[in-house]
Amino acid sequence: MSSLDRILPFLRPIEDLLTDPQITEVMVNDGGRHVFVERDGVVEPGATRVLETRNLTVAIKNIARACGDEISDVQPLLDARLEDGSRVAAMVPPCAVAGPILTIRKFTRRYSLKDLVAVGTVTPELAVTLRQAVATQHNILISGGTGTGKTTLLNALAALIPDGDRIVVIEETAEMHLDKPNLVRLEARRAQAPLGHEAPLPPVTIADLLRATLRHRPDRILVGEVRGAEAFDLLQALNTGHLGSLSTIHANAPEQALVRLAHCVLTAGVGLPHASIREAIALAIHLVVHLARVHGRRRVTGLVAVRGYDTAADRFHLEAVLSDTRIGRGVGA
Repeated sequence: MSSLDRILPFLRPIEDLLTDPQITEVMVNDGGRHVFVERDGVVEPGATRVLETRNLTVAIKNIARACGDEISDVQPLLDARLEDGSRVAAMVPPCAVAGPILTIRKFTRRYSLKDLVAVGTVTPELAVTLRQAVATQHNILISGGTGTGKTTLLNALAALIPDGDRIVVIEETAEMHLDKPNLVRLEARRAQAPLGHEAPLPPVTIADLLRATLRHRPDRILVGEVRGAEAFDLLQALNTGHLGSLSTIHANAPEQALVRLAHCVLTAGVGLPHASIREAIALAIHLVVHLARVHGRRRVTGLVAVRGYDTAADRFHLEAVLSDTRIGRGVGA
């Protein structure tokens, strides 16, 4: 039985949406009154019928239990991973004002770099550049908005890492799927009180895992997404000899990705001067690959090399390796 099969009994009214191979994401809003889906990269209404709010609430609680978690008015947020890599996120009142909401991002097949060329997300020229960058241990930051394919590209590039390298993958919620002989996969844990336990389990953050990773002789450190204080620990690792790192970050442009990385470092409360943080970033990150949706299709729209940081101008020196007009037509899934 697949992971999605395990939760289908709780969601019979939208079973056809969850089993449709063309649909990658299902979003249930406002206590079940509205359902939307992402199909071929485009968000559209997904069902004319609705779910009863009471049934949706029960379904969300059952899904949480099936994932070894719980959700209630005391703990109203759920962020869970199914065994096949599908993601389930839910909120219930009081946080969800108009009623429970549920989002299921279905796991889609893995794309190799060759696949991404075939579907037009990456051009053949760019693929050669990226392949060389991974082989020569460049530190690569992948940026883009939500749903632009950052994790898909991260997986494709990680698959190019030589089998002889020891790889450590660190994620908030495990999404990457790599088939490598010397691979360590780590997943952060939020503070929680599992069923049957009185005392809450303490959180284990990405920053905690990064610090611990350095004692396990990694050749390559992959961080699924940089969101906060772990950015400081990542920079520390990259600037002390750990090359060939791959990470993603939410941003709207390559330079904004570096600026956001600097803001994430500040949340660590390390008290470093503004310029020192940006200089450290310029030393640590070699390439920024930017993804965006263009006419509903995912594509790489920029690749820049980081050449340094100008303290006086307060700007990163970036060199365009490939321009927007020379980069792929994009894939919607």
